[in-house]
Formats: sequence, structure tokens, C-alpha cells
Amino acid sequence: MNIPYKLKVVFCVKLVILLFCAQMFPQELPPIVVYTPQDYGAEDQNWSISQGVSNELYFANNKGLLEYNGERWELYATPNESILRSVKAVEDKIYTGCYMDFGFWVKDDFGKLNYTSLVAKLNIDLVEDEQFWNIISLDNWVLFQSLNRIYIYNTSDESLKTIESKTTLIKMYKVDDLIYFQKLNDGLYVIENGKEKLVTNSAIIKDDIITNIFNHNGDLLLQTKEKGFYVFKNESVVVWNEKLNDLLFHNSIYSSVQLKNGDYLLGTVSNGIVHLSSDGDIKLRIDQKNGLSNNTVLSLLEDNRGNIWLGLDNGINILNINSAIKVFNDDLGILGTVYTSLKSDNNLYLGTNQGLFYRELYSDKRFEFIEGTEGQVWNLQKINNTIFCGHDKGTYIVKGNRVELINEIQGTWQLKEIEGNPNLLLQGNYSGLYVLENSNRQWRLRNKLEGFDISSRYFEFINTKEVLVSHEYKGVYKLKLNEGFTKVLSFEKEPIAKGKKSSLMSYNNRVLYCFEEGIYYYDKEKQGFLKDSTLSKLISNDEYNSGKLICNENSNKLWVFSQNNLNYAEPGKLSSNYKMSSFSLPSELRKTKVGYENLLFLNENKYLVGATNGYIIIDLDKVEVSDYTITLNSVENYALNKTPTPLNIKANNTLPNKSNNIVFNFSVTDFNKYSKSKYQYRLIGFNDNWSAWSDESSILFENLPHGSYTFEARAKVGDSVSSNTLNYTFVISKPWFLKPLSIAFYVLFFVFLLALIHWLNQRYYKKQRIKLLRKKERELEIKELENQKQLMQFNNKNLQQDIENKNRELGMSTMNLINKNELLNEIKKELTKAKKVEDLKSVIKLINNNLNTTSDWKLFEEAFNNADKDFLKKVKKKHSDLTSNDLRLCAYLRLNLSSKEIAPLLNISHRSVEVKRYRLRKKMNLDHDINLTNYILEL
Repeated sequence: MNIPYKLKVVFCVKLVILLFCAQMFPQELPPIVVYTPQDYGAEDQNWSISQGVSNELYFANNKGLLEYNGERWELYATPNESILRSVKAVEDKIYTGCYMDFGFWVKDDFGKLNYTSLVAKLNIDLVEDEQFWNIISLDNWVLFQSLNRIYIYNTSDESLKTIESKTTLIKMYKVDDLIYFQKLNDGLYVIENGKEKLVTNSAIIKDDIITNIFNHNGDLLLQTKEKGFYVFKNESVVVWNEKLNDLLFHNSIYSSVQLKNGDYLLGTVSNGIVHLSSDGDIKLRIDQKNGLSNNTVLSLLEDNRGNIWLGLDNGINILNINSAIKVFNDDLGILGTVYTSLKSDNNLYLGTNQGLFYRELYSDKRFEFIEGTEGQVWNLQKINNTIFCGHDKGTYIVKGNRVELINEIQGTWQLKEIEGNPNLLLQGNYSGLYVLENSNRQWRLRNKLEGFDISSRYFEFINTKEVLVSHEYKGVYKLKLNEGFTKVLSFEKEPIAKGKKSSLMSYNNRVLYCFEEGIYYYDKEKQGFLKDSTLSKLISNDEYNSGKLICNENSNKLWVFSQNNLNYAEPGKLSSNYKMSSFSLPSELRKTKVGYENLLFLNENKYLVGATNGYIIIDLDKVEVSDYTITLNSVENYALNKTPTPLNIKANNTLPNKSNNIVFNFSVTDFNKYSKSKYQYRLIGFNDNWSAWSDESSILFENLPHGSYTFEARAKVGDSVSSNTLNYTFVISKPWFLKPLSIAFYVLFFVFLLALIHWLNQRYYKKQRIKLLRKKERELEIKELENQKQLMQFNNKNLQQDIENKNRELGMSTMNLINKNELLNEIKKELTKAKKVEDLKSVIKLINNNLNTTSDWKLFEEAFNNADKDFLKKVKKKHSDLTSNDLRLCAYLRLNLSSKEIAPLLNISHRSVEVKRYRLRKKMNLDHDINLTNYILEL
């Protein structure tokens, strides 16, 4: 196919312009925040974006409606599980459109969105497979546009009008207070009085898709998908900017938005975004190569704070286009970590761990490497129009795009002019201090200061002969130099603590030393360091990150890098007091090398801060103190090991006692990448003191006791504290056993218990009294019995004594009888021996009468019965056939008398007694082995 020469020329021109533009766009970009589908928990495509009245963001996602409040994402699935194509927040309602349905969402009292389908509510008969791609609000009207119709919903009376189209409705646009829409292959229409009216059917735009329409100086600016911009003016369509249309050639524009400042932002299908000025000049192009997570931009929104939200084909990005920060990202690692920077003439120099780089100042060219500077660059200084480069290899002089090595002593930290000696410089190195000399307009190494070999990264002159040197791990030394600057006469360690990441520098004619305990100045009169309480406010122990002090030549600001801020002080214009300021830039986001922070004054209020992956440009003129509001998103409570239950966030709640674990979720809608939201809270009734500032936007209180509580929280973005303090009051009810009914029961029970105790006490004491009485009675009875017993014992004793007396009498009587009978027998024997027995017969008879008398026995029997009265009865009862003589023998045996003693009593011989004993045994039928005497004694 033959292409006309003119078309070839045009194509080549456009190609050259495109290639040129691809190189010209600046690499210093506004901060970009990237959210992946994994971050927000939904699918990749996001078709539409809108912002609610509380600044939260809503996204029409393939999976449903996404809500983002600055802290957490919430996904609400589409009711019919189709792709959500459009979203528009209008006052307290969030209108959405999807496949075969449109309606609105409203937050309930628990902070959750609930959906109402207008299609179902108004019983709308939709076209088959109808999808709603666009929603616009105007006054009390909300318009829903599909490819077939426009539905006009009146929010006041809930009436509905419909605009039909025989051709495809591409899109609907709002310009001022008018609604325009395009019919494909037909023309551009406007809605007036609820009816369509043709605006133009110009051939230029008739067959191309109009992506958006803007008001441009009272005319309609038509932005097409692939043919660029046109102006509808005086009933005709003309090209707005020919050069712009050439630049946008072959760029398919899918979405666009006009910014508040009049600029335009275009979202392309395959080339990211294009930022245009209000006159159509390209200001910025950003695509996936330099920050975006995807090149297809499906939707765009400028939020209330000027952030640009990009709904991409794969993810969501935020462009902080009005940020005071611009970022140069060295994504390929060509530069490395920036340790120092310098501007000179029209060049910007960067010293990194990989060498020295430069480019023209304020240009969009790439940084060029300066040959011969491979390795670590520590310092760049301009002294008397000469640029010195402190390098790991030594000291270089920089001349444009080349360098000259003037000494090869490794590790040059920095250089200082020696007052009164313009041709001499003092240089700090790894191994101490050296002197450079300018001879014949050539700088060269003159000598080393002998006597001091400690690394001298930071050093300052007190006077021409005294130098202070700071070493991070050893402390601060004061050196005294000789006249010729050839040796250190003496040095001593200053009585001040060493500190990690400490530094030493001269500021406002004072030598300052900074470490984690504060900023100190050297007092020349007192010959020592004193704390500067004012400047020490620039750092604090809880925010301390580095003690590196920075002050540029053309700016009198003293900078300190803290954990979350860049703090600076500057002398007052009308007083000697310092003015303290800070710029929120957390260390994890600025990515500076801790202890090697560097900052370069560019112009006016712009500064360059070196980072580990490039650098950051800060424009202090763009720093705004914004007003932020903290919002309570949700409150949940639960009992131990139970599922959390949402609570009404618009009213006070009384919670069951067991559900005493409560979670608060809150947020502040700050979407700036380089600002950090922090929160502080307290629970009045539990702990009235505010907590420390924290990143946590959710707090759990566990096992709260019963009582009334008020939860309060506030937010801080950077150094700006939220204008409001949210509060939420709730009551944890008493346990059932402490409620009034229970207490009344306790009172009644207590009264009953008292009465019962009183009754029991009375009963007890009554029983005790009875028991005591009985005890006393028993004691008296026992006493009486004891008395009786004692009396009986006395009686028994008396009786026993009587018995013993009787026994003695019996014994005496028995012995008397025995003695008497023995005597009489003896007398009788003697008498019988007399020769004249006949004369003694009367005497013998008398003796025999006395021996055989029964009167003695009766006396004995009476005495025996008195002593043992029952014995004879027992024997008689047991052995009834015994005779009186047998009983008499038994009585004598009872007295344990022997046969010899018994014989006189019976007036018989000893042998006769044995016979009688034998006969008595037989009568008693005693066994052979039973002793008769023992038997009788035991009866």
C-alpha cells in the first residue's frame, strides 16, 4: 500500500514528538500510594470513584462496593453478585449501578451500609442485559445511565423519568448545571426540562467517543477518546490545541477529570495518566515505569484535599499531586544511596555510595556519572568557588563534568577554611586531620597534623589554635594546634557524654554538639559545653532518630531529622529567639540513611533531601495546616469466646455484664503518603489519662467491670491535631446478683436470715439453758450420788470395819475356843494320868461337858453369821444333805483353819478331822482335783 508523502511526514513528526516527550517528562514525581487487590480485599478492576460527606472514598469494584476511611477497607458485595460499574455519593446516600439493577446504600446505626434497590422499589422494567455505567446528581435529581437509557430519579417525590435511545448511549456528562450525553453515530445532546435536545452532530465527533466535556471560558471543551480535544463554539467544533492533539496521537483516553486549579488529568488505556495545564500544555506523565501499578486508568477523582485517586485495571493508586513533596525514585539502582548533594552554577551534583553524579539544575535529563569517582562519596563542599568532593579514595576537585584527585589519603570527611589563612584548608579524614594548601592556584596535600590519629568526621574551630573533634563512639576532643598547623600540641576529652549518631557543627557563631540528650553549645568563657534548652526542643528522646545537624549556606535554618518529622529552627527577625517549625516526614517513608542525613537548599523554600533510593524535593511553601476530623467507624462487644456483636454508634448502649469486652474502630481521612496518622484515646471511668500517641486505629478493652464509661479519641496528622474529639458513652450493666431486685432479695433474705439467726440463737440458748440446767441437775445428781457413794463408802467402811471387828471378835472367839478346848484337853490328859482317876471323874466330866457344849458353837455361829451371814445359807442351799456338824466344819474351813486347829474345836483328833473332811468332800461330790478349802472359800 502506498502511503502519501504528506502523511509520512506527519507520522514521522508525531513519532519524533512522542519520543521527545517520553524523555522530557520530569522524573521528580508527586508521591504515589499504591493499593493492590490484596490490600483492599476485592478484585482488580475499579470502574468508578466517589467521595462521601465524611471524606471516605467509595469504589465501584468488580466484586462490589468498596469503602475506604483512611485506615481500613470494607467490601459490600453487589446484591445480585454482578460487577459494580458506577458509584456516586450524594449527601448521606451512596448510589450505585450494576448489571440489571441500581439503587442506593445508607449507613445504619451500626456504621454499616445497607442497600435499597430502586429497580425493585419502583418496579422498573429494565432492558435485557442492561448495565449502568454512569451516575450524575443535579439538585434533587439523580441520573442513572446505561447503554440504552437514562433514568432520571427525583429524590424528593421518588418519581422516575426515562430517556430512551435507539443507538448506544456512550456516556453522560455534567457541565455546570446542564447534563449532556452522547449517542453513538448520532451526536451530542443536552437534557432540558427532562427531555433531550441535540447540541451538535458534527462529523468530527459523531463517530468518536467523547470521554468528557468541560467548561472552557464559557465554551464546551470536548475531550475525545482518540482524537484529542475540540471546542464547541458558535455552533461549530474546532481543534482546541493542535500540538496537544499531536502529542496525544494514538493515546486512547478512557477517563478524565478537570482539577480545581483548572488543569486536566487524563487516564489512558495503556499509557498511565497525562497531566495538562489549563492551556493544554503537558506538565506530567506517569505510567507503570515510574510509579503506577497499572497503565490502564478506568476512573479518576480529585478528592476534597486535592489528592488524585486512580481506579486502575489492577488496583487503586493515589497521586498526592498538591503535596509539598516530590520524589525522585532510583528504581533501577543507578545512583545508589545519596549521602550528599550540591548545586553550583547550573548543575546539581549528587554524591552517593556508587560515585558522583550530575545533571543540569531544573532539567529533566538523566543524571550522568562522572568518570573516576567510583565508590563512596562522603561530602560535597563549595569553598571560594571551588567544589571539593570528599571521597573514600581521597579528595577531588570537581570541574563541571570531570574531577581532579588532589590527594589520595583515604576517607575524606569534610574540609574547613582556616581563619586568617585563605590558602589553607583543614581536612578531616579516617586517620585524623590534614592540611591542604593552595599553591600556584593548585590545591595539594601539605601535611598531616601529627599527634592525633582519631577519625575526624566532625570538627569545628573554637579559635585559630583550638579545634573540637567529635567521634561517635569516643566522644568530643579539644585539640591545641601549633602555629604552623603541623602538629597537635595536646588534646583532651571534653566532659560531655558520647552519643550514637551525634554530630558537631557551627551555627550562628556557636559550636553545637547534638546527641540524644539534646543540643549543647560550647561556651568559650566557661571552656565547656552547656545545654541549649531552646534548640534541644528540636529533638526528644522518644522521637530521637539522629543527631545530625544541617545548615545550608543560603538558608539560616538549622535542621534536625527526628523519627517522624523534619524539625528546623531559624532566628527570629526581630528578636534573638528561635522560631521552631516541623515538617511531617516519617523516617520509614523518607528512607534517609540514618546518621548520614543530608539536605540541600535549592531556591526560595525548596530543599533536596537525599534518600536510599533517590531523593525527595520539599517545598515548604506548599505545606498546609489542614483541618482533620476523627470519625468513629464501629463499636463491637462480645463475651469471652463469643462472636462480636456490632453496637449502635449513634446512641448510648447498655451492655450485658458478661459482654464486657469492647472494640472501638476509628479513623481520620488522611491520604497523604508522607504524613502519618496517629491516635490517642482514653476511657473515662476506667482510666482518665490519655494514652500515648499510637498508629493503632483500633482499641480493645477487655473484661471491664460494671459501670458507666465514656470513650474519647483524637487524631494527629503530622503535627495537626484533629479539630474534634470523638466520644462514645456506654454502660456495662451490673451482674444479676447486684441488680435492685437481687439487692431487694438480699435485704429480705438478710432480714429473714437475721430473724432465723435470732430464732436459732434463742432456740440455741434455750437449749443451752436447758442443757446447762440438765447438766447442773446431773452434776447435782452426780454430786448427790457421789455424796451418797461417799456416804456409802463411809458406811461400807464402817461396815467393813464392823466386819473386821466382827472377824477379829470371831477370830478371837475362835482362838479362845481353841485355846480353851486345848487347855481343857491338856488338863484332861494330865488328870487322866492321875493315879486316882475315880476321884477326878467329876472334874473330867465337867471338862467334857465344857468341851462338847453347844453354847460355844451358837456363840461362834452367831459371830460367824455376822461376819459372813450368807455363807451357811449358800452352802445349805447348794448342798442340802449336809448336817449341822458338816456345816460347822464348813464354817471352820471358811475361816481357813487347818485340821490341827479344827480338831480342838470339834474335840476330836486330828485324824478324825481328816476323815470328816473326806466325808464332806464326798457329800459335796467334789472332783478329785478340787481343793475343798479353796472351794469353800470361793463360795
